[in-house]
Amino acid sequence: MTHAEDRKPKSDEARNAFVHPSGLAAPADSESSTTSEFAVPDGLAVPKPGTESETTSEFALPDGLDVAPHPAHEPEGSAFSTPRTYSARQAAAFTPPTGVPLVRLTKDVPWQDRMRTMLRMPVTERPAPEPVQRHDESGPAVPRVLDLSLRIGELLLAGGEGAEDVEAAMFAVCRSYGLDRCEPNVTFTLLAVSYQPSLVDDPVTASRTVRRRSPDYTRLAAVYQLVDDLSDDETHVSLEEAYRRLAEIRRNRHPYPGWALTAASGLLAGSASVLVGGGLLVFVAAAVGAMLGDRLAWLCAGRGLPEFYQFTVAATPPAAIGVALTLAHADVKASAVITGGLFALLPGRALVAGVQDGLTGFYITASARLLEVLYFFVGIVIGVLTVLYFGVQLGANLVPDAALVANPQPVLQIAASLGLSLAFAVLLQQERSTVLVVTLNGGVAWVVYGAMYYTGDISPVASTAVAAGVVGLFGQLLARYRFASALPYTTAAIGPLLPGSATYFGLLGIAQNEVNRGLTSLTKAVALAMAIAIGVNLGSEISRLFLRIGSAEKRRAAKRTRGF
Repeated sequence: MTHAEDRKPKSDEARNAFVHPSGLAAPADSESSTTSEFAVPDGLAVPKPGTESETTSEFALPDGLDVAPHPAHEPEGSAFSTPRTYSARQAAAFTPPTGVPLVRLTKDVPWQDRMRTMLRMPVTERPAPEPVQRHDESGPAVPRVLDLSLRIGELLLAGGEGAEDVEAAMFAVCRSYGLDRCEPNVTFTLLAVSYQPSLVDDPVTASRTVRRRSPDYTRLAAVYQLVDDLSDDETHVSLEEAYRRLAEIRRNRHPYPGWALTAASGLLAGSASVLVGGGLLVFVAAAVGAMLGDRLAWLCAGRGLPEFYQFTVAATPPAAIGVALTLAHADVKASAVITGGLFALLPGRALVAGVQDGLTGFYITASARLLEVLYFFVGIVIGVLTVLYFGVQLGANLVPDAALVANPQPVLQIAASLGLSLAFAVLLQQERSTVLVVTLNGGVAWVVYGAMYYTGDISPVASTAVAAGVVGLFGQLLARYRFASALPYTTAAIGPLLPGSATYFGLLGIAQNEVNRGLTSLTKAVALAMAIAIGVNLGSEISRLFLRIGSAEKRRAAKRTRGF
């Protein structure tokens, strides 16, 4: 056969021919003949098709495998059906099928508790806002509301308020004007707030920087009152009215003049020297040294020097007076003079705020605050050590145990603690209506400390922690009673508990080349300071724990964001 014949088209019979497995060609008999290449070979039994279509899916169950049928009330194969191993008793950690329970916020509690509760909740679980302030039909002016919240947060943060309370105040302002998707953020010197109208709209963000801090608790109380009025559904404050009141708060002068602050510094130092065993002459010497240090610090502040150098300069006059009395062989406890002067400089307010931020989860702000306290403390150390070094070189015989109280005088020490708390309250520019209350709170703190340390012979660190806890508990109760901040009722009351003597002993040991003794005393001072801060915060949390602040869902929401 030629190649041309090979290329000729074959006939239909040739194309339809079927090759049998035996090798014989089978012609196509009729139309019913099997012509497909997938035909079943002869001798292979094929079951006849039934009335229903057979299962040919690759996911079909093999024969002999028994599977329990699905419940009748559920559609078979539903992606949302409950697994057979699901147990409702073991599903407490998962979202229930009915959804997250509605959180109801109690109206008869301070706005701080309500806002703090919502801040600790995820954004998707926060209840819808109930705007209580009036605005036009087009809705609130978002940029102005955010700016108002930032200005209010700036005053609170500059006044020494904790980061969580500042965020609660900013959040309360935003929700008062109907902005529910707000997220405030506080990091030591930076305030920011973001608002997103919906999931498809662009967010609006504003920020503000706090560059200067000035403790003025009168202004702090006025800001709290403004936020309370904004959060009250019975008081309608427009944006213009809120801005006007905020401007008045900024323009208000301090309640006490400069000479009163200087006198308060002297009273604080003199009272502290009496607490560690000083007499009348020691009281006068410590008061004079503290007032001189205060005036020098004001002079440095007027020249624009940073606070670090202000603390360094303010620490030198009390130490110089103590060394001078020692060189003059006066029958006084020079160490008590120096200890009293240090009480007026110890940054107790910043320490308490720093530890509080750390305990509430604001670790960046807490680290920055504690670093600031460390710098202030280093400034005090440099000022005192410089004077003590020259005093030791001149032959001053400074005995570390001279300031220890051998025979405590309870009545005199209680009076000194009251005077110290009073002076501290004046230095913090508190409202005159709160001065008496915080003074009594400081006296109670010293009574608790004296009863545990002198009478019960308990560790000074444990005694300080318990006394500070009492201060925090009473301060929080008073703050809740007046719907105000707790700082004016707690900060001045911890004044008698500050570790002034331990700080001085540590510095004196280092100046006399007794480094081990000095470091031991400084470690004790740090432990006392931490005990004060933790005790104050724990007392405040205990008061919130046992007082009614809302439903049980709120406490679970607050717990869920704490490391879970």
